[in-house]
Amino acid sequence: MTIQTTLLIIGGSDAGISAALRAKELAPETEVTLLLADSYPNLSICGFPYAFSGEVPSWENLRHRTLADLEATGVHFHLETTVNVINSAAHRVTTNRGDFEYEKLVVGTGTLPATSHIKGADNAFVLHDMADYFAIDQYVTAKAPKTAAIIGAGYIGIEMAEALVKRGVETTLYQRGPEILSTMSPDMSHLLHDTLRENGVAVVTDDAISEITPDGLVIGQQAAPFDLVLVVTGVKPNSTLLAEAGAELAENGAVMVNDFMQTNLKNIYAAGDLTITKHRLLGTTYLPLGTTAHKQGRIAGAHAVGVATPFQGIVGSQVLKAFDKVAVRTGLLPDEATQAGFTPLSVTSVVDDHKAYIPGATKITIQITGDQHTGQLLGAQLIGQFGSEIAKRSDVLASAIFNKMTVRAVSDLDLSYSPPIAAPWDAIQQATQAWEKAWRTAQNQA
Repeated sequence: MTIQTTLLIIGGSDAGISAALRAKELAPETEVTLLLADSYPNLSICGFPYAFSGEVPSWENLRHRTLADLEATGVHFHLETTVNVINSAAHRVTTNRGDFEYEKLVVGTGTLPATSHIKGADNAFVLHDMADYFAIDQYVTAKAPKTAAIIGAGYIGIEMAEALVKRGVETTLYQRGPEILSTMSPDMSHLLHDTLRENGVAVVTDDAISEITPDGLVIGQQAAPFDLVLVVTGVKPNSTLLAEAGAELAENGAVMVNDFMQTNLKNIYAAGDLTITKHRLLGTTYLPLGTTAHKQGRIAGAHAVGVATPFQGIVGSQVLKAFDKVAVRTGLLPDEATQAGFTPLSVTSVVDDHKAYIPGATKITIQITGDQHTGQLLGAQLIGQFGSEIAKRSDVLASAIFNKMTVRAVSDLDLSYSPPIAAPWDAIQQATQAWEKAWRTAQNQA
């Protein structure tokens, strides 16, 4: 059986769904067909830890839209459909359910867990799709494990550590490097390290895990028994289909695309976590994020129906909630700025989230990184209490970085003020002004 369609999309997560909906929005007459490997389109994978912990009552609530809602847009969905081959010359895709012929193709196949470097990883759980979620959730429900080890102290690792603690499991978090959350500077992420320990999560850094066994871990030559082991040590681009079709890849296997998400293959686009991405300060990089996947899918879907709107790039904004703390970064860390050819100066300030005379004021730790030669704002890291608008304050700085503003120019921004909410100079402006002071001092001493 061969099905013909105008726009064919492979992948039903952020990039694929965004491409499909944008194409139908701009060109409702276009026939759009979407192929999905499982039965869970448009599901919030980022919400897995919150459904697992019980904070979200059911995994069903993680649906951004129901299948009925999606089909009501006019997009044709083919569930449980695995793509085997993309024949770019014939404009044909071969699947376990027959062939599909297309005029334009968008590929949004995302990533795969990166676990091959860990001996015995097959003895552990991963958390990447609904099958993984069901496996670990059902195991905890049925077996009631008392102890768990999480290998990888990044975003998912930390979120799942909190979730396991909430389900009554004694949890140890292992990190290969010297500090958790390697996407932040160690002096900042250490603040979260303390929060985890205070809430019952054991944290082990500079780990020497040599193997995962059915009974737990082997650390050096010593067995460390655990009832459950979860590996969340990162991802790799799921680009095999496009690679075999002849797509150009970056060194790490990510698909190369232009600003319209076009690959080097005629009429084939790629979007989301399997692609390189444009960065406002770095040029190109690989940084798989849900926000980026939504944007890239939207760009690809628009261009596929004749609306050319280039992707403007990212600044790498990322946020994490860990118990009662929120940590966020945007732009470049100091070492990243140095590697990119800047001359960074970083200054850390501790400021109140609103006027201290209003009860409930809490502290925000803010690190500002700017270029010593030009004064350009390069990056920011913030850690504070949940409810203190940590992420939205970072988003103001992200907007400034996106537009290549100077640190000094942040003081010119007209930000909201009311004593229970903020100070006349917002917390981020106090932090950027502290950077300015340090910068002037450094210049005077030079």
